[in-house]
Amino acid sequence: MSSTPELTARARILHAAVRRFATDGLHAGLRTVAADAGVTAGLIIHHFGSRDGLLSACDKEVLALTRSSKTAVMTGGAGEMLTQMAQAEQYAPAVGYVLRRLQAGGPMAAQLVEDFVADSVSYLADGEKAGVIRPSRDPEARARLLTEMALGALLLQMPAQKEHLDVEELPRWMGEYSARIIAPYLELFTEPLLTDSSMLEAYRAQGPDPQETS
Repeated sequence: MSSTPELTARARILHAAVRRFATDGLHAGLRTVAADAGVTAGLIIHHFGSRDGLLSACDKEVLALTRSSKTAVMTGGAGEMLTQMAQAEQYAPAVGYVLRRLQAGGPMAAQLVEDFVADSVSYLADGEKAGVIRPSRDPEARARLLTEMALGALLLQMPAQKEHLDVEELPRWMGEYSARIIAPYLELFTEPLLTDSSMLEAYRAQGPDPQETS
């Protein structure tokens, strides 16, 4: 059985790795991550096996963080949403890490996107059960669209088309970005852009229902 110090060391490594990979990119050295965490590079290998193992664990860490915050909003109502908005800056390292993952591309980035989509299906379903989200005729397609919109905005807006990302500046940027987008997002999803359903009905009329072809 693992001891508490080992578990604490693992958590410190993950925290340091997410932050360091966000700052310097996915090529950041394991010795640098180890120094940030106050451990040896050998302990990183002990816990994660390799760089890819550490990156995979970082993926799981940011997915869990995202899942937790989104589920809290879906089930906690407006009060929880305001709380999450006030705490948006704490997610800066995770956001920076996701940006680096997307910029790097490749199979692991593609898998991370798929994992985000799967989690979105889950917490949107929680929102439906809580009565704050309308049901969808195609929950997976809706979740994929929302995920791609969010990640696409991240790539377009984040100040990180460069080798070094100032994670110390990210919290400020996160606060400003959230303040800028939250009102139009809520308006778009609460008061639909289209005034009636005629376009949707016309589209459905010319092709099969997604539920019938799934």
